[in-house]
Amino acid sequence: MSASAFLRALRAEGLTVVEVGDWRDHNRNHKGPWGPVHGVMIHHTVTKGSKATVDICRKGYSGLPGPLCHGVITKDGRVHLVGYGRANHAGLGDDDVLRAVIAEKKTFPPDNEANTDGNRHFYGFECENLGDGKDPWPAAQLEAIEKAAAAVCRHHGWNEQSVIGHLEWQPGKVDPRGFTMASMRKRIRDRLK
Repeated sequence: MSASAFLRALRAEGLTVVEVGDWRDHNRNHKGPWGPVHGVMIHHTVTKGSKATVDICRKGYSGLPGPLCHGVITKDGRVHLVGYGRANHAGLGDDDVLRAVIAEKKTFPPDNEANTDGNRHFYGFECENLGDGKDPWPAAQLEAIEKAAAAVCRHHGWNEQSVIGHLEWQPGKVDPRGFTMASMRKRIRDRLK
């Protein structure tokens, strides 16, 4: 989907979208291909404060240049678009998980390998949260995660099994912490009906 179609899909799902700088052309495409894209990956940021979170996700940091996702979902439920194309968010993950996402299987195999470039195959949404299991997830933010993932799935004709958490992709990752991906996929499934 084009950057314009991405924006339209998010807005059509009822989201408040903030366009940040030259997000349509801000990417890591010079480091490798983006696509074919097969799913949506949800992350938490381990940051506090919407402005700082959006800045980090757009610019990156020493050793990991931005963009670090396509959209940042802040606690108020807004989606800040910071990049489009290849983004440094998924890293290397499990090829068995990718096959399960493509097949939209009801369960995913354990993520016990890091042998496949996820930055190529997933849309990424970073969600403002400390990721300590204590920082709350406001209802508006959870609804925005649901809507953003559903918007991408709706455009591509995917179901909720095309949405995974970083913890389901890459060994050792814990995000998102504070809600389960099973509960989020149920919300997305209900929204797509």
